[in-house]
Amino acid sequence: MIGIGAGDPGQLTLQAVRAMRDTDVFFLLDKGEAKADLTRLRRDMLETHLADRSYRVVEERDPERDRSAGGSAYSPAVGDWRSARADIYERMIAQELGEDETGAFLVWGDPALYDSTLGILEEVRERGTVAFDYDVVPGVSSVSALVARHRTGLNRVARPVQITTGRRLAEEGFPEGVDDVVVMLDAHQRFRAFADEDVDIYWGAYIGTPDEILVSGPVAEAAPRIERLRAEARERKGWIMDTYLLRRSPGGR
Repeated sequence: MIGIGAGDPGQLTLQAVRAMRDTDVFFLLDKGEAKADLTRLRRDMLETHLADRSYRVVEERDPERDRSAGGSAYSPAVGDWRSARADIYERMIAQELGEDETGAFLVWGDPALYDSTLGILEEVRERGTVAFDYDVVPGVSSVSALVARHRTGLNRVARPVQITTGRRLAEEGFPEGVDDVVVMLDAHQRFRAFADEDVDIYWGAYIGTPDEILVSGPVAEAAPRIERLRAEARERKGWIMDTYLLRRSPGGR
């Protein structure tokens, strides 16, 4: 598993490039025409760094996830989707990877942060149908890229920071004793709930790509602009990936 950064080809580490150059087969999942630029970015990286090498690309269609499932049905729906992906990974490794060959998945951001590839490959290994070992090459996460682009730190002196999801933020709000919260996977813009509090937001979409959008400021002022830009971008591209940091004034509970 090779972390390839948040989208900027310049975020590829030297370790990632070395791993790519030692790879015989690259496994890609096609997410459909709306997200074709994600596949194109991966192929561009391969062409840039492996122009003098031969390699194969094996591509299959990514299974659809039931995004209407909520509440108690959410986790089972995600589990079903991951198992469907495991079926595909198992088949690709068994059928497309030679005994002495190395295969790789190019993972957006960092494979250890809010990415399912690690867990899915472990599920494949536990099935026992195909035997393999693997290494993980860390990458620049969208969280790291977000705070770098906003020229701020992830945490403040002697203060904790927490990374959570939009769903958990809506259920729990700011965690006890934490004033800096990074939120991922928020399709419903839950930051709006903090418009009446002393909270700043550092928001970014398509971080590290030519389509990058950045907004920062007090939630009360920034939220309407983020909502408008987010809706326009999603309409234009058909998809959106965004992340944000909420920063509350100490004691501003």
